Amino acid sequence: MRKFILFVSIIFFTGVVPFLAYRPTTGPTDSFGQENSRKVLMVLREGYSTDLDLAIKMEVGVMTKLLKDAGFEVDIATTSGQPILGPTQKIEKVMRLSETNLDNYVGVIMPCMAVGMFPGPPVSPQAVEIVKKTLADGKPVAAASNATIVLADAGVLKGKKYAFNEDPLKAGKTRTRTDPRFTDAIYSGPGVVQDGKIITSGVCPVIESRTGMQNGTVELTQKFIATISPK
Repeated sequence: MRKFILFVSIIFFTGVVPFLAYRPTTGPTDSFGQENSRKVLMVLREGYSTDLDLAIKMEVGVMTKLLKDAGFEVDIATTSGQPILGPTQKIEKVMRLSETNLDNYVGVIMPCMAVGMFPGPPVSPQAVEIVKKTLADGKPVAAASNATIVLADAGVLKGKKYAFNEDPLKAGKTRTRTDPRFTDAIYSGPGVVQDGKIITSGVCPVIESRTGMQNGTVELTQKFIATISPK
């Protein structure tokens, strides 16, 4: 009887205890031993859009597909968390920015949406804080065209190269006022530009449809994916 009890005890401690202590991992781990997320936060500005259907289909849709094809989940968030409804296109699953936890995401991407050309609408303070914290945590932020205004408002472009459809510090044919938020930033043309963890593009699908300039949606998203992918 004692031999049987001893035999069972040996099985328990050599088999069950190690099993209980085992914690499987399903992906790369960070320095704290936690699993790295494969999720991206997509932040959309709210307000009047000159072509919401085109922005939803050819910008948000294209970015989302490229990210998912690369193995990333995408959460979409706005200040209000309300569905985004165009004449024929819509985005129904939308989170509030206040509900997001940046620890769950590997980076932030912001479509232009043809919203927010200077001087308005005002930039969401929550979006500004998300941009600041994401970059402070060493994670990348990508912004398309008008969404670059959020970066300027956050003050993170100072001393950095960035893209925009035209120099916001110079008045021109389509711009009668300059935007002082871009002061001390380095305008680098309308093409896709990466400076460290900041990736910007000056032309979105809506601007392309109106000016004929080359749309940077795909290239911007691909650079973002290359930055967030494990090396």
